[in-house]
Amino acid sequence: MAGSTGTKSIERRAATKPDETRTFTKGKIEVTNLGGTSIGLATFEPGWKWSECVKPLVGTRSCQVRHLGYVLSGRMEIVMDDGVKQEFTTGDLMYVSPGHDAVVVGNETCRIIDWLGAADYAKK
Repeated sequence: MAGSTGTKSIERRAATKPDETRTFTKGKIEVTNLGGTSIGLATFEPGWKWSECVKPLVGTRSCQVRHLGYVLSGRMEIVMDDGVKQEFTTGDLMYVSPGHDAVVVGNETCRIIDWLGAADYAKK
């Protein structure tokens, strides 16, 4: 429900009812718009890799979206265009600048809340 008095407002949304769901090979991102920003709940299945599963949709050499997120489950390795690597796992907060590839590590589904990149992620 939304309410507003002057410049103050309060808004509540059910995370189970996103405004948009974008699907791609071995995954999806559910985008909810709240408070003037987009929040994404991303799900990546085992075997997902950005360069194989999302790159064909967006057509860039590497992911050009900034991410600020929290890993709810699973593990993901990020490889920056310059070769720097970092693995993120359940409970980690993450910031990733544009110019990277990513891959799910292991056999567990990786779920991430993304507060920064959801508006533009996996858009054709």
